[in-house]
Amino acid sequence: MPDPERPEPAGYDPVGPRPKEAVSPTGQGGPMDLALDEAESVEGIEKATGPGASGPRERARSLWSDAWHQLGRNPVFIVSTALILFLVVIAIWPQLIASGDPLQCDLSKSQQGSAPGHPFGYDTQGCDVYTRTVYGARASITVGVCATLGAALLGSALGGLAGFFGGWGDSLLSRVADIFFGIPVVLGGLVFLSVVTGTTVWPVVGFIVLLGWPQIARIARGSVITAKQNDYVQAARALGAGNARMLLRHVAPNAVAPVIVVATIALGTYIALEATLSFLGVGLRPPTVSWGIDISNAASQIRNAPHMLLWPAGALSVTVLAFIMLGDAVRDALDPKLR
Repeated sequence: MPDPERPEPAGYDPVGPRPKEAVSPTGQGGPMDLALDEAESVEGIEKATGPGASGPRERARSLWSDAWHQLGRNPVFIVSTALILFLVVIAIWPQLIASGDPLQCDLSKSQQGSAPGHPFGYDTQGCDVYTRTVYGARASITVGVCATLGAALLGSALGGLAGFFGGWGDSLLSRVADIFFGIPVVLGGLVFLSVVTGTTVWPVVGFIVLLGWPQIARIARGSVITAKQNDYVQAARALGAGNARMLLRHVAPNAVAPVIVVATIALGTYIALEATLSFLGVGLRPPTVSWGIDISNAASQIRNAPHMLLWPAGALSVTVLAFIMLGDAVRDALDPKLR
């Protein structure tokens, strides 16, 4: 209560707020000082984020925009992407860096080393190793990309439908996938490609898709089963959304991230598998230019002419490593638990 013997200043309201000076810090670090500090902090936050704030407010990013933001700051992603883009360009237009003909050979220059205009030397048939190494990227990239797209589309469709609807279709798909998982890849390639022969890349692509879809299907199935249990899917079902709408609009966009990661890593594995089958003589066949064919031809001459083996093998290793690094970077960006 106000002191009757002490006159109050003009305009004083005993019910109104106290003057600011009456709640000044004590300087002793007590509860009053702590409360004042918290009040000032809250007031500063409200000024910075309130309706009258002058600075820009950062909007919440979605999973894909946040993943792209993370990839843009990842040096592994930048290096691997630049290398893959270079490989894709020379696979489409090898004439940009190689002016020769990969099938033009001169037996008089067989197994010769580096020479002016031919930095990688010559192979057993007298063909330019540099030109064949550059042109070999076309077959390997084509097989890897086409096989990955085919396995990803087939596996995602079968695995997504099985995981969404369940029932006997899910059980049947799981048993069929187990059968394909039990087939050795190299042995299956030897048997399949010995029967289905051809001079193009499509028999190899078909075999890789045949044995590659179960892995993608299993990943897609598990991702769809997880996604369809979320609240927004249940809400869409309660509002009367059909199965097709729920699968395409709500489940698939939120279940595709693991499939992309696995497919990206598998692309490098498929390129190595094509080279392995071509090395064994059942993959790509001449006159197709392939790193696996060149490595097979150079294996017996590794002591006399190691350059014949080192350059195509090095190009194959760098290509596979680039795609695996890209897959690891994408996995780290799409999985918040790994950050």
